Amino acid sequence: MFFLSRIEYKLPIPPRLLSRPLADAVKEELDRIFLDKIIPDLGLCVTVYDIRSIDGGFIPQGDGVVIYEVVFRLVMFRPFIGEVIVGKIESSNANSLRVTLGFFSDIYIPEIRQQNADGISVYGAYRNADGIWVCNFEGVDGEYPIDLDEQIRFKVKSVKFPPIPVEQDLNGEPFAPMVIIGNIYGDGLGSLSWWGAQGEEEEEEVLEK
Repeated sequence: MFFLSRIEYKLPIPPRLLSRPLADAVKEELDRIFLDKIIPDLGLCVTVYDIRSIDGGFIPQGDGVVIYEVVFRLVMFRPFIGEVIVGKIESSNANSLRVTLGFFSDIYIPEIRQQNADGISVYGAYRNADGIWVCNFEGVDGEYPIDLDEQIRFKVKSVKFPPIPVEQDLNGEPFAPMVIIGNIYGDGLGSLSWWGAQGEEEEEEVLEK
């Protein structure tokens, strides 16, 4: 989920920072440029881990900045395909669930009425009058809701870095430079409350025997 990425970058230091110690000025500019930003094909920058080297000090003609060649490492967030993550349901619509990890929220669980690889329905699902998804498992009594703010365990299906659109629909969702697609079909996946309830029922059956 988290990894270190080594970056080489020509960093311009603005005049306002030139009176600061060089390492502090470089760190401040790196934070401003990269912190909480998406780098295509790498992921979300969580923090600047360390600065490996600072070289140069070139002043372009007619400009007040000083350019340094900086080598540094960033802590990046980008889950791998097949990784299992626990998040919280932030919202839902007729097509998908939206999940948040607190620091990242462009995670979607589409196709709630999904089938397995053999084309057999895993479970039926519908949205009730409150807009909450409710699932019915085959061979299991009861209904299992997926409520807002509930914790959910999902498996990462894909990580996408969409190109910046030329035009944006004013009524559409804000552009997301990184989108994670997940699914909740498999043992242990889905709402954490489902598995807690099932575990308690199994434990009671064992005690009764």
